[in-house]
Amino acid sequence: MTNEKSSPGENEKRKGLIKEAEPTESRFSFSQVREFTSEVKAEFGKIAWPNKKNTAGSAMLVVVLLTIMSLYLGAVDLLVGKIIGYILG
Repeated sequence: MTNEKSSPGENEKRKGLIKEAEPTESRFSFSQVREFTSEVKAEFGKIAWPNKKNTAGSAMLVVVLLTIMSLYLGAVDLLVGKIIGYILG
């Protein structure tokens, strides 16, 4: 046994179980960025965007369903609160 204090991973490093990360050289180039940007533009052209009428109809459906669910959950919460109040009171 040695009196030297070592970090928790130092023994593993000595044994060769943990390899230290080696710095890597960046492979960034502007031609790759240009190519990626052109590919993104091409993919955006393939998207089937919904029309205004379709989007508005979907938004209204969400608002109506949200209102119905909030009224339902509010009523259930009120009812359960009254029942528990009656039992405990």
